[in-house]
Amino acid sequence: MSKIVRILLSVTALMAVATTAFAAEGAAAALSAKYIGAGLAIGIAALGTGIGQGTAIKGAVEGISRNPSASGKISTTMIIGLALIESLAIYALVVALILLFVV
Repeated sequence: MSKIVRILLSVTALMAVATTAFAAEGAAAALSAKYIGAGLAIGIAALGTGIGQGTAIKGAVEGISRNPSASGKISTTMIIGLALIESLAIYALVVALILLFVV
């Protein structure tokens, strides 16, 4: 792993633990951990799906530019793929909402 990634992971872990270490009550720390977990869940999911959608569109545009006669098939396949990629973000949203309101 690169040095920057290690530093970012260390800072994130420190921020997550610092609330429980300095909290007077455990309930406040658990509540803040829920918010951090929900935010990380939807943030990472949005990042991943954004990268995936960009890659899918890039590949579709390159394919259409190489073979314009296949644009119908490529566009249909791309739209189905984008819907499946977007469903992952919706699943992450559901998990984040469960973390916030149920747990």
